[in-house]
Amino acid sequence: MTEWITAPGLTDYPQAVAFMEARAAAIHDGRADELIWLVEHPPLYTAGTSARAEDLLSARFPVHETGRGGQYTYHGPGQRVVYVMLDLNRRGRDVRAFVKALESWVIDALTEFNLKGEIRDGRVGVWIARPDKAPLPDGSMREDKIAAIGVKLRRWVSFHGISINVEPDLGHYAGIVPCGIQGHGVTSLVDLGLPVGMGDLDLALRAGFARHFPPLAG
Repeated sequence: MTEWITAPGLTDYPQAVAFMEARAAAIHDGRADELIWLVEHPPLYTAGTSARAEDLLSARFPVHETGRGGQYTYHGPGQRVVYVMLDLNRRGRDVRAFVKALESWVIDALTEFNLKGEIRDGRVGVWIARPDKAPLPDGSMREDKIAAIGVKLRRWVSFHGISINVEPDLGHYAGIVPCGIQGHGVTSLVDLGLPVGMGDLDLALRAGFARHFPPLAG
């Protein structure tokens, strides 16, 4: 069984990490079920294991070093953070397949709003093509990131996870180079003109979860 919890209000980041670490240990030891934890954070930046100092342009919000994969990212109100605590001992010890399943899960949820999310080689996360924007200097189409993915495994139990932009202040991304990627931007469901609330996204995520992460036997 995979439990779902939606946290009210804004969740303190260090407390969230401590909770995930404890829950992951309990899942590994068989003392707790898997968990999908839906939260929002106050404005902050996190630095993943591949973060480069030059990509922190302005520390206008608290910066938290974190053990997840990836570089700098932003969390804040209006962004759904999906912490994914799943037991890969029982789901197959394949990190690449796990990340692909997370990406596919987000893409599935976006289709509920008639939005085409895409993945790109060398760029983790989910992207939206923007033919309405001026092309990049090389003539290629500009793309905006709508969802970031950064996970950590401890004894093959996952934690950290996904962030999806519903209606955050996109100006808050100006303090970092998001995920170390230059040229492309960030977007949100509301920025794309979709009247979608946090609850709508949560329902779409829940509806599609089992297609990508089937219930465990026993």
